[in-house]
Amino acid sequence: MQAQSITNSLEMLYQVIHNRLQSHFNNTEASFPAVTLMDDGSSLNGFIIENKLPIEEYIILLTALAPHLRTSFFENIIQEFLPNGGDFPEFGGIKGNNHRGLLPTGETVQFILGSNDIEKRLAVRHLLTNGILAKQRVLSMETVKEGEPLMSGRIILDAEWVSRFLTGAETIPKFSPDFPAKNITTAMTWDDLVLNNYTQNQLNEILIWVKHNDTLMQDEVLKRKIKPGYRALFHGPSGTGKTLTATLLGKHFDKEVYRIDLSQVVSKYIGETEKNLEKVFQKAENKNWILFFDEADALFGKRTNVQNSHDRYANQEVSYLLQRIEDFPGLLILASNLKSNMDDAFLRRFHTIIHFSMPNAQERLKLWEKAFPASCGPEPGIQLKDLADKYELTGAAILNIIHYAALQSISKNDQYIRNVDLIEAIRKEYRKEERTMS
Repeated sequence: MQAQSITNSLEMLYQVIHNRLQSHFNNTEASFPAVTLMDDGSSLNGFIIENKLPIEEYIILLTALAPHLRTSFFENIIQEFLPNGGDFPEFGGIKGNNHRGLLPTGETVQFILGSNDIEKRLAVRHLLTNGILAKQRVLSMETVKEGEPLMSGRIILDAEWVSRFLTGAETIPKFSPDFPAKNITTAMTWDDLVLNNYTQNQLNEILIWVKHNDTLMQDEVLKRKIKPGYRALFHGPSGTGKTLTATLLGKHFDKEVYRIDLSQVVSKYIGETEKNLEKVFQKAENKNWILFFDEADALFGKRTNVQNSHDRYANQEVSYLLQRIEDFPGLLILASNLKSNMDDAFLRRFHTIIHFSMPNAQERLKLWEKAFPASCGPEPGIQLKDLADKYELTGAAILNIIHYAALQSISKNDQYIRNVDLIEAIRKEYRKEERTMS
C-alpha cells in the first residue's frame, strides 16, 4: 500500500519535471498532469488529503522525498535533455556529504513550479517558509552562509515524517543535544496508582480535556478565544506519583510522553537555555506528544529583582518560557516538589494545579498490599496495617522496600518475604531522608 502510493506519486513528479524541462528547452508552456488522489490508507495520501495540500505543496513534498527513495531521480530526468552532460544551474540542487545524488534546494522547486516567472518563484518561496508543510514542521529550509541566496539552501524533510511517509510508522527521536528529551513509559496501570479522592478528581479534569478538547475547539466562538494547549502543574514530595501519573496519561491516550532533561537544557550561557528548549518545542509541535518537565522549578523558578546583567537575562529567559508554554498546542505537565518555588506568572497560566500529597495510613496500606510480588508473599504474622500506620512512606519508597526484601528472599530460596528484611529496608529508606526510626 505504502509502496504503490509512493510509486504513483513519483511517476506524477517525474511527469511534472519532464514537462517543465521540455518547456524550458523548447520555449513552450508547461502544464501539470491531472492528479487524482485516492484515500488508499497510505500515510502519504492520508496526509495530503487530511491537510488539503495544494498541488504546489504536494510537488514540493514529493521533490524533497524523492532522494530518500531513488538516488539519481533528478539526474535521470535531466539526462534525457542533456545526454552529453553539462552544468544546469537553473535546476538548483547540491551534493551532500554522503549522498551521491542531487539534493533539491529551494531553487529546485522554484524552477519546477515557476521556471523564470518571478511571481511564481516568489509564491514558492512563501510556501517554503509559511506554507502548510513549513507550519507543521514537515520540512524546513537549510540556513545558508551570509550573502548567498536563501533559496540555495537544501529542503530538509523531518526524519520522523520521512519514516511516516515511507513506512506508515513514526520513529522515536533519539536523545541528543539537539533533542534533550527522553521518551518515558511504564508497565504499571491506573490500578497501581494510589491517590486521594481530591487529587483523583483534579486528574479527571485532564482526562476530560484530552478526550473532548478537539470537539470544543471546533466551536466558532471558543476556537477564536481559547488557545488549544493545556498546562498542568503537579507538585508534592518526591515519590508520590507525579511522573507515574504523566506516563499513565500517555499510556491511556496512546500518546508519547517526553521528559525534558534539564541538565541538557539549562545553560549558563546567555540565550542557550532558550535555544535548547526551542529544539524540543519545535520537534513536539503537531506530534500529539505530552511534554513533562520534572523538577521544573530549575527552569520555571521565580524571577529576581534586577541587580545586574545576569538577573536581567535570567528574567528574559523566564519571560520566553512563559510565552512558549502558552503557545504549545498539546498537554504540557510541569512537576515540582514545592509549588512555592514557581514564579507566580507561571502559576496563573496553569489550567490545573494538582497536589500529590504524602499518602495517609489508609493509602499506605493499599500501596503495601499492591506492592508484594505474585510469586512471594509476606510471611505469616506480618501485619501490613501496622506497617502502614507506623511508617510514613511514599509509594516509591514502599516499592524500594519490597524490592530489597524480595531480593533477600530470593537469595535465601525463601518462599516468604520476611518482616526482618522489611524493617531493614525501611531503615535504609529513612536514612536516605536523614530520618530516624522510632
